[in-house]
Amino acid sequence: MKHPIQMIRTFLISASVAIVLPATAQNSFLDYQKSFSRVSEVFRRNEDTLKAQFQTKRLEWPARNLYIRSFKYDSELEVWIQNEPSEPYRLFKSYKVCALAGTLGPKRMEGDYQVPEGFYYINDFKHNSNYHLSLGLNYPNISDRILSDSLEPGRDIFIHGSCVTTGCIPINDQQIEELYILTLHAHNAGQDYIPVHIYPIRYNVHKSVLFLENVLKENPLIRSFEQRLKRAYEVFESTRRLPVVAVTPKGDYVVM
Repeated sequence: MKHPIQMIRTFLISASVAIVLPATAQNSFLDYQKSFSRVSEVFRRNEDTLKAQFQTKRLEWPARNLYIRSFKYDSELEVWIQNEPSEPYRLFKSYKVCALAGTLGPKRMEGDYQVPEGFYYINDFKHNSNYHLSLGLNYPNISDRILSDSLEPGRDIFIHGSCVTTGCIPINDQQIEELYILTLHAHNAGQDYIPVHIYPIRYNVHKSVLFLENVLKENPLIRSFEQRLKRAYEVFESTRRLPVVAVTPKGDYVVM
C-alpha cells in the first residue's frame, strides 16, 4: 500500500548527491558552460572575487551545497552555503530583488504575473538568456500541477538579470553573474537539485507580517497554504538545515 503522502525527491537527496557523480561527468558540465563566451567572461570577471569573499567568511571554495531562498514582499534573495552535509547552512550573501510582478500568494495560471511561492529547485542554466543569464526553476512542481490550472499553469520561471520581470525573480547583472558561478560550481560538484524556496514575506519583519495579514483577509482561501510555508521557514531558522517537505494527494505541502 502506498503512503498517502508523496515525498518530493528534491528535498530528500539534495544534501547527499554531491558525492555520487564521477569526476568525468563533473568536469564536463562546467567545461561545457565555460565554452560559451558569455559564461567564460563572467568567470574571468568574478571568480577571483568570489573566492576571496568565501575565504573571508571561512567558507570552502568552490560551493558544493547551495541553498537559495527569496522573499517576495521584502524583495530579497539569500544565498546560503553548506561546507559539509553534516554542518548547518551559513549565509553567504543577500541580493536585492529589483522588480516585482503580481502580489502575495501562489502562482496558479499562465499570465497571472505571479511569482510562484513554494519549494523548487534549479533545473536550467541558460547562458544565452535575453536577461543576461538565467537560472530556471522547476515550476510547476508536484503541488502546482495539482492545484494550478490543469491546462495552462504557466511555465518559464527564472532567476535572471536585467531587473525586469513579468513573474520571475530579477536581480541585477552583477548579482546574477555571481549566482550563476556559484550554482554552476555546486551543480558541477554533484548537487543536481539546488533548492530554491520562495516565501511571501520575511516572517520576522512586523511590517511584512501586517501586509500579509491584509492579503489573507481579502483572500482567506490561501491562508493554510501560507501557514505551511511559514512552518518550513521556521524549521530552517531554528536548525539552519533544509526542511523535509512532502505533498499530499490534494497538493498540499506538509513539512515533516
